[in-house]
Amino acid sequence: MFKRYIEDIRTVFARDPAARHVLEILTTYPGVHAVMFHRLSHQCWNLGLKWLARFISALARWFTGIEIHPGAKIGRRLFIDHGMGVVIGETAKIGDDCTLYHGVTLGGTSWDGGKRHPTLGNGVVVGAGAKILGPIEIGNNARIGSNSVVVKSVEEANTVVGIPAHVVGSVEYKRANGDFDAYGHQPSADDPVAMAIHGLCQQLQALDKYNRDLVAKLGEAGFDTSELSPPPIKTDCIELAPVEKPAIENI
Repeated sequence: MFKRYIEDIRTVFARDPAARHVLEILTTYPGVHAVMFHRLSHQCWNLGLKWLARFISALARWFTGIEIHPGAKIGRRLFIDHGMGVVIGETAKIGDDCTLYHGVTLGGTSWDGGKRHPTLGNGVVVGAGAKILGPIEIGNNARIGSNSVVVKSVEEANTVVGIPAHVVGSVEYKRANGDFDAYGHQPSADDPVAMAIHGLCQQLQALDKYNRDLVAKLGEAGFDTSELSPPPIKTDCIELAPVEKPAIENI
Protein backbone atom coordinates (compact mmCIF):
# COMPACT_ATOMS: atom_id res chain seq x y z
CA MET A 1 0.00 0.00 0.00
CA PHE A 2 2.82 2.40 0.88
CA LYS A 3 4.41 1.67 -2.49
CA ARG A 4 1.17 2.73 -4.20
CA TYR A 5 1.22 6.05 -2.33
CA ILE A 6 4.77 6.68 -3.53
CA GLU A 7 3.66 5.92 -7.08
CA ASP A 8 0.75 8.36 -6.77
CA ILE A 9 3.05 11.16 -5.61
CA ARG A 10 5.55 10.52 -8.40
CA THR A 11 2.70 10.48 -10.90
CA VAL A 12 1.60 13.97 -9.84
CA PHE A 13 5.14 15.29 -10.25
CA ALA A 14 5.33 13.69 -13.71
CA ARG A 15 2.02 15.09 -15.01
CA ASP A 16 1.45 18.37 -13.18
CA PRO A 17 4.13 21.07 -13.55
CA ALA A 18 2.42 23.06 -10.78
CA ALA A 19 3.36 20.46 -8.14
CA ARG A 20 6.22 21.69 -5.98
CA HIS A 21 6.75 19.29 -3.09
CA VAL A 22 5.37 16.19 -1.42
CA LEU A 23 3.60 17.99 1.43
CA GLU A 24 1.67 20.12 -1.06
CA ILE A 25 0.51 17.02 -2.94
CA LEU A 26 -0.55 15.15 0.19
CA THR A 27 -2.51 18.07 1.60
CA THR A 28 -3.97 19.94 -1.39
CA TYR A 29 -4.55 17.47 -4.25
CA PRO A 30 -8.12 16.11 -4.11
CA GLY A 31 -7.41 13.63 -6.91
CA VAL A 32 -4.78 11.94 -4.76
CA HIS A 33 -7.11 11.93 -1.76
CA ALA A 34 -9.95 10.42 -3.82
CA VAL A 35 -7.77 7.55 -5.04
CA MET A 36 -6.59 6.85 -1.48
CA PHE A 37 -10.18 6.80 -0.22
CA HIS A 38 -11.17 4.51 -3.07
CA ARG A 39 -8.53 1.92 -2.23
CA LEU A 40 -10.02 1.61 1.24
CA SER A 41 -13.64 1.58 0.08
CA HIS A 42 -12.85 -0.94 -2.67
CA GLN A 43 -11.31 -3.32 -0.15
CA CYS A 44 -14.39 -3.04 2.03
CA TRP A 45 -16.59 -3.67 -1.03
CA ASN A 46 -14.66 -6.84 -1.91
CA LEU A 47 -14.97 -8.04 1.68
CA GLY A 48 -18.74 -7.73 1.51
CA LEU A 49 -18.92 -4.62 3.70
CA LYS A 50 -21.10 -2.82 1.17
CA TRP A 51 -22.57 -0.13 3.44
CA LEU A 52 -19.21 0.79 4.91
CA ALA A 53 -17.72 0.95 1.43
CA ARG A 54 -20.46 3.30 0.26
CA PHE A 55 -20.10 5.43 3.41
CA ILE A 56 -16.36 5.85 2.80
CA SER A 57 -17.10 6.71 -0.82
CA ALA A 58 -19.61 9.34 0.29
CA LEU A 59 -17.07 10.85 2.68
CA ALA A 60 -14.57 11.04 -0.17
CA ARG A 61 -17.14 12.84 -2.33
CA TRP A 62 -17.83 15.39 0.42
CA PHE A 63 -14.13 16.11 0.94
CA THR A 64 -12.90 15.99 -2.68
CA GLY A 65 -15.86 16.58 -4.99
CA ILE A 66 -14.95 13.31 -6.73
CA GLU A 67 -17.38 10.40 -6.69
CA ILE A 68 -15.90 6.95 -7.26
CA HIS A 69 -18.15 3.98 -6.64
CA PRO A 70 -16.37 1.44 -4.41
CA GLY A 71 -17.08 -1.29 -6.97
CA ALA A 72 -15.06 0.45 -9.70
CA LYS A 73 -11.74 -1.16 -10.60
CA ILE A 74 -8.86 1.29 -10.90
CA GLY A 75 -5.34 0.52 -12.07
CA ARG A 76 -2.08 1.98 -10.91
CA ARG A 77 -0.89 5.57 -11.25
CA LEU A 78 -4.29 7.11 -11.98
CA PHE A 79 -4.04 10.90 -11.94
CA ILE A 80 -7.22 12.94 -11.44
CA ASP A 81 -6.25 16.56 -12.08
CA HIS A 82 -8.39 19.22 -10.34
CA GLY A 83 -11.05 16.55 -10.00
CA MET A 84 -14.20 18.47 -9.13
CA GLY A 85 -17.26 16.80 -10.63
CA VAL A 86 -15.57 13.53 -11.65
CA VAL A 87 -17.97 10.56 -11.46
CA ILE A 88 -16.85 6.95 -11.92
CA GLY A 89 -19.56 4.29 -11.98
CA GLU A 90 -19.76 0.93 -10.26
CA THR A 91 -18.71 -1.33 -13.16
CA ALA A 92 -16.16 1.06 -14.64
CA LYS A 93 -12.63 -0.24 -15.17
CA ILE A 94 -9.59 2.01 -15.53
CA GLY A 95 -6.19 0.74 -16.63
CA ASP A 96 -2.75 1.89 -15.56
CA ASP A 97 -1.30 5.38 -16.15
CA CYS A 98 -4.62 7.05 -17.02
CA THR A 99 -5.41 10.74 -16.56
CA LEU A 100 -8.83 12.24 -15.89
CA TYR A 101 -9.56 15.96 -15.70
CA HIS A 102 -12.40 17.73 -13.90
CA GLY A 103 -15.98 17.09 -14.91
CA VAL A 104 -15.31 13.66 -16.41
CA THR A 105 -18.08 11.06 -16.19
CA LEU A 106 -17.64 7.34 -16.70
CA GLY A 107 -21.33 6.62 -16.66
CA GLY A 108 -23.94 4.06 -17.59
CA THR A 109 -26.81 4.20 -20.06
CA SER A 110 -28.97 1.44 -18.62
CA TRP A 111 -30.80 0.64 -15.40
CA ASP A 112 -30.18 -3.07 -15.89
CA GLY A 113 -27.61 -4.94 -13.85
CA GLY A 114 -24.30 -6.23 -15.15
CA LYS A 115 -21.59 -4.35 -16.97
CA ARG A 116 -22.95 -0.88 -17.79
CA HIS A 117 -19.97 1.46 -17.45
CA PRO A 118 -16.95 1.98 -19.71
CA THR A 119 -13.57 0.28 -19.63
CA LEU A 120 -10.46 2.42 -20.12
CA GLY A 121 -7.22 0.86 -21.29
CA ASN A 122 -3.74 1.89 -20.20
CA GLY A 123 -2.48 5.43 -20.76
CA VAL A 124 -5.85 6.96 -21.62
CA VAL A 125 -6.27 10.75 -21.27
CA VAL A 126 -9.81 12.08 -20.77
CA GLY A 127 -10.21 15.83 -21.17
CA ALA A 128 -12.24 18.12 -18.92
CA GLY A 129 -15.99 17.68 -19.08
CA ALA A 130 -15.90 14.58 -21.27
CA LYS A 131 -18.63 11.97 -20.84
CA ILE A 132 -17.92 8.32 -21.64
CA LEU A 133 -21.18 6.42 -21.48
CA GLY A 134 -22.13 2.77 -21.58
CA PRO A 135 -20.21 -0.53 -21.50
CA ILE A 136 -17.79 0.56 -24.22
CA GLU A 137 -14.03 0.14 -24.42
CA ILE A 138 -11.46 2.90 -24.80
CA GLY A 139 -8.24 1.49 -26.23
CA ASN A 140 -4.78 1.92 -24.81
CA ASN A 141 -3.26 5.40 -25.19
CA ALA A 142 -6.48 6.88 -26.61
CA ARG A 143 -7.32 10.52 -25.97
CA ILE A 144 -10.77 11.95 -25.36
CA GLY A 145 -11.10 15.66 -26.11
CA SER A 146 -12.63 18.06 -23.62
CA ASN A 147 -16.45 18.09 -23.45
CA SER A 148 -16.76 15.15 -25.83
CA VAL A 149 -19.57 12.63 -25.46
CA VAL A 150 -18.33 9.14 -26.25
CA VAL A 151 -20.95 6.45 -26.83
CA LYS A 152 -18.96 4.07 -29.04
CA SER A 153 -15.74 2.18 -28.40
CA VAL A 154 -12.49 3.94 -29.33
CA GLU A 155 -9.60 2.04 -30.85
CA GLU A 156 -6.08 2.13 -29.49
CA ALA A 157 -4.10 5.38 -29.88
CA ASN A 158 -7.02 7.27 -31.46
CA THR A 159 -8.08 10.78 -30.51
CA VAL A 160 -11.81 11.60 -30.48
CA VAL A 161 -13.66 14.89 -30.07
CA GLY A 162 -17.18 16.23 -30.43
CA ILE A 163 -20.80 15.31 -29.66
CA PRO A 164 -21.09 12.49 -30.41
CA ALA A 165 -17.37 11.92 -30.44
CA HIS A 166 -15.63 11.10 -33.71
CA VAL A 167 -12.05 10.20 -34.53
CA VAL A 168 -9.77 13.10 -35.44
CA GLY A 169 -6.38 11.46 -35.35
CA SER A 170 -4.51 8.22 -34.95
CA VAL A 171 -1.10 9.08 -33.61
CA GLU A 172 1.03 7.26 -31.09
CA TYR A 173 0.79 8.60 -27.57
CA LYS A 174 4.28 9.88 -26.72
CA ARG A 175 4.10 10.47 -23.00
CA ALA A 176 7.00 8.07 -22.50
CA ASN A 177 9.17 10.45 -24.55
CA GLY A 178 8.24 13.43 -22.43
CA ASP A 179 5.29 14.74 -24.45
CA PHE A 180 1.93 15.04 -22.71
CA ASP A 181 -1.32 16.24 -24.24
CA ALA A 182 -3.22 17.98 -21.47
CA TYR A 183 -7.00 17.71 -21.70
CA GLY A 184 -6.68 15.11 -24.45
CA HIS A 185 -6.18 17.90 -26.99
CA GLN A 186 -4.28 17.42 -30.23
CA PRO A 187 -3.64 20.85 -31.82
CA SER A 188 -3.02 19.44 -35.30
CA ALA A 189 -5.95 17.04 -35.33
CA ASP A 190 -7.59 16.60 -38.72
CA ASP A 191 -11.29 16.99 -38.03
CA PRO A 192 -13.11 14.90 -40.65
CA VAL A 193 -15.97 17.42 -40.87
CA ALA A 194 -13.59 20.29 -41.54
CA MET A 195 -11.72 18.16 -44.09
CA ALA A 196 -14.95 17.34 -45.92
CA ILE A 197 -15.96 21.02 -46.12
CA HIS A 198 -12.47 21.95 -47.26
CA GLY A 199 -12.67 19.26 -49.96
CA LEU A 200 -16.01 20.63 -51.22
CA CYS A 201 -14.53 24.11 -51.44
CA GLN A 202 -11.66 22.72 -53.51
CA GLN A 203 -14.13 20.99 -55.82
CA LEU A 204 -16.09 24.24 -56.31
CA GLN A 205 -12.96 26.18 -57.20
CA ALA A 206 -11.77 23.45 -59.53
CA LEU A 207 -15.13 23.28 -61.34
CA ASP A 208 -15.22 27.06 -61.62
CA LYS A 209 -11.80 27.12 -63.27
CA TYR A 210 -12.73 24.22 -65.54
CA ASN A 211 -15.93 25.97 -66.70
CA ARG A 212 -14.15 29.25 -67.36
CA ASP A 213 -11.45 27.51 -69.39
CA LEU A 214 -14.13 25.69 -71.38
CA VAL A 215 -16.02 28.92 -72.12
CA ALA A 216 -12.78 30.61 -73.17
CA LYS A 217 -11.97 27.83 -75.63
CA LEU A 218 -15.48 27.98 -77.09
CA GLY A 219 -15.01 31.70 -77.61
CA GLU A 220 -11.69 31.13 -79.35
CA ALA A 221 -13.44 28.63 -81.65
CA GLY A 222 -15.88 31.31 -82.78
CA PHE A 223 -18.90 30.48 -80.65
CA ASP A 224 -20.97 33.18 -78.97
CA THR A 225 -20.24 32.79 -75.26
CA SER A 226 -21.87 35.98 -74.00
CA GLU A 227 -24.51 34.02 -72.12
CA LEU A 228 -22.21 31.23 -70.95
CA SER A 229 -19.83 33.09 -68.70
CA PRO A 230 -20.28 31.57 -65.22
CA PRO A 231 -20.74 33.92 -62.28
CA PRO A 232 -17.92 34.13 -59.76
CA ILE A 233 -18.10 31.67 -56.89
CA LYS A 234 -18.02 33.23 -53.44
CA THR A 235 -16.76 30.95 -50.70
CA ASP A 236 -15.20 31.35 -47.29
CA CYS A 237 -12.41 28.94 -48.12
CA ILE A 238 -9.01 30.22 -47.14
CA GLU A 239 -5.83 29.70 -49.14
CA LEU A 240 -6.96 26.66 -51.06
CA ALA A 241 -4.35 25.02 -53.24
CA PRO A 242 -5.03 25.56 -56.98
CA VAL A 243 -6.37 22.56 -58.85
CA GLU A 244 -5.82 22.31 -62.62
CA LYS A 245 -8.77 20.04 -63.38
CA PRO A 246 -11.82 18.93 -61.43
CA ALA A 247 -11.47 15.66 -59.57
CA ILE A 248 -15.13 14.83 -60.00
CA GLU A 249 -14.53 11.14 -59.44
CA ASN A 250 -13.54 11.91 -55.84
CA ILE A 251 -16.85 13.58 -54.92
